[in-house]
Amino acid sequence: MPQHGPSEVAPISSTGNRPGPSLQRVLGLGSAVAIVIGTVIGSGVFLVPSTMIRFVGSVQELFAVWVVAGLLTLFGALTYAELAAAMPEAGGEYVYLSAAYGPFWGYLYGWTQLWVAKSGSIATLAAGFYTYLTAFFPALGISILVLPWHIGPGGSLLEIHYGQVVAIAVILVLAAVNYVGVRSGGNVQVFVTVVKMALIAGIIVAGILFGKGDLAHFHSSIAGTGGMTGFFAAMVSALWAYDGWNNVSMVSSEIRDPQRNLPRSLIFGTAAVILTYLLINIAYFYVLSPSQVAASHRVAADMMSSLYGRAAAGAVTVAVLISIFAALNGSILAGSRVPYAMARDGLFFRIASVVHPRFKTPGNSMIMLCVWSSVVVLSGWYDDLYNFVIFGSWILYLMTAVSLFVLRRKQPFLERPYRVTGYPVVPVLFVCVAGLLLVTTLQTRPRESLMGLGLMALSVPFYFYWKRRNA
Repeated sequence: MPQHGPSEVAPISSTGNRPGPSLQRVLGLGSAVAIVIGTVIGSGVFLVPSTMIRFVGSVQELFAVWVVAGLLTLFGALTYAELAAAMPEAGGEYVYLSAAYGPFWGYLYGWTQLWVAKSGSIATLAAGFYTYLTAFFPALGISILVLPWHIGPGGSLLEIHYGQVVAIAVILVLAAVNYVGVRSGGNVQVFVTVVKMALIAGIIVAGILFGKGDLAHFHSSIAGTGGMTGFFAAMVSALWAYDGWNNVSMVSSEIRDPQRNLPRSLIFGTAAVILTYLLINIAYFYVLSPSQVAASHRVAADMMSSLYGRAAAGAVTVAVLISIFAALNGSILAGSRVPYAMARDGLFFRIASVVHPRFKTPGNSMIMLCVWSSVVVLSGWYDDLYNFVIFGSWILYLMTAVSLFVLRRKQPFLERPYRVTGYPVVPVLFVCVAGLLLVTTLQTRPRESLMGLGLMALSVPFYFYWKRRNA
């Protein structure tokens, strides 16, 4: 057993010396980058520009929001890169928070991911998939039945639509793909991400090079919220579009040469997303005026429709479907490793820690996550859950960034193959802006923020239950 000095504490390991098969390092750099890009670029960049321009009013300020949010995301990725390279274990933030602050904080993160954040994200993506699919199959929006229970969104009656059944089917199909091997899940992720980026590149080229646009749009503005309130409100929308960059750290124990590939995937993937978002927004505002973007519910489709007609808008819908599909696959692949890591440490059902002897995947953990996500799809509460947890999630992101400083003090001799570029300025800026974002969100969305904290607080009695049971 390794010995640690008085200032060094052994990091929490989710793949400790336990009997049975273990996860295998089979994902290369390409798969890791595809997880970053694929899980970040979902439907957000096709939707949020209209919300953002209504907040800031000015096109130039909107681009400033995209740049600031992108830099914040990149600073977060650089910070996570050091942690991921030093502790390449399944679970990502669960491992870092447990090592820095103790197992309770790791459990709080895992609880939030399993029951609200990741399940809500998967349900939201699956719901978005069937919503876009209704453009080709309108019958998906028809109700199958209405249950006489006021447990739907906002206390409404619970309605079940054909589209929700399709959404659940997509979740279960991707669960099956990832169940039979992380390599197969990784290959699917690479393929759909390449196709997605090619389609997005086509939209960008069509808008910038072949579109009949007007450069005056970039100097135009509309009446918006404005000021710092509008800026930070728009940044919340932008950060939602950037969210998911940290998912690759959850599969750290299955990436080959993680000390090199994890930092590279985080940095290369995040940089590629920032560039893509800036270019596609240039295409939007070159073709469409700020008022047209503000009035649009599907900006990319409306842009292509104005250039080439309804058929082009249909092609954009296909691109969005593929984009959501890739994000959904990456979320299932990464998210299932968190309950697995909790179970390996005795803080969740032991069955979730079992690795399939043939496929070498945490199959039971994956089934639990996907079944619960399917329940969330049926409930219709996915949007509310995701809104509730944004505030709490950013508290945990901030704490993870601070854990970089904590672990450098607690574990000075821990091998760190990658150290944050620009330390300590980069992580300090990330922490400061994240803190400012939390204060602003609490002021502008007090109900959602407090309810999110309440959902997280529900973890406390369960933590002590698992702690007693483990003891």
